[in-house]
Amino acid sequence: MRALIVLLALLAGLAATPAEAQNRFWLINNTSDTIQTANVSASRLSNWGPDILGNSVLPAGNRVFVTPNFGDCILDVRVTYASGREETRMGLNACSISTIAFGGGGGGAGAGATVGMGPGAGATIAAPRGGNPSFNFVNRSGMVIRELYISLSSQSNWGADRLGSNVMGPGQTLYIQLPNGGSCAADIRVVYNNGASAERRGVETCSRTDVVWR
Repeated sequence: MRALIVLLALLAGLAATPAEAQNRFWLINNTSDTIQTANVSASRLSNWGPDILGNSVLPAGNRVFVTPNFGDCILDVRVTYASGREETRMGLNACSISTIAFGGGGGGAGAGATVGMGPGAGATIAAPRGGNPSFNFVNRSGMVIRELYISLSSQSNWGADRLGSNVMGPGQTLYIQLPNGGSCAADIRVVYNNGASAERRGVETCSRTDVVWR
């Protein structure tokens, strides 16, 4: 019986190793600005965790190989630039991509992900189409949100404030209804009670139930 338990434990360990290895990727800075901090966390968690760059930075045009300390495939990435600008990419499947690049070839804003077996190889991933993009918006920012705008990335305007005359406190959840059959990429803009605002573009929502805002 003891031998069987040991064998099962060894098999479990062997099964976990490939999954942990598959979520490794190259983080590339294709902007003209230096990345000062970078955080990578499992999408299911409500906190970002430590800065993976530590005492280092990621200058423009450079890359760093990221080995998450968790085995989840679905993760969120946040970078902060020397200029103070912040960008986040949520719900990326790191087990099916090899590269996450912030910025385009000309150093503009934005981010892309590539698929392939080797670092830097593959083709750009497009957000899936034709699914159900509706989701639960979860406020884990620790701040009160007074305005919330969410629309499909294919739409030309934000639309009405989804909170109306209400506010959304920390920990609260709101169901966001979006039209089916179109793009699964959504743009999100929040305005906090103190007047500060933040945006995230191109959040893939068809493959998830919740979008956690941090």
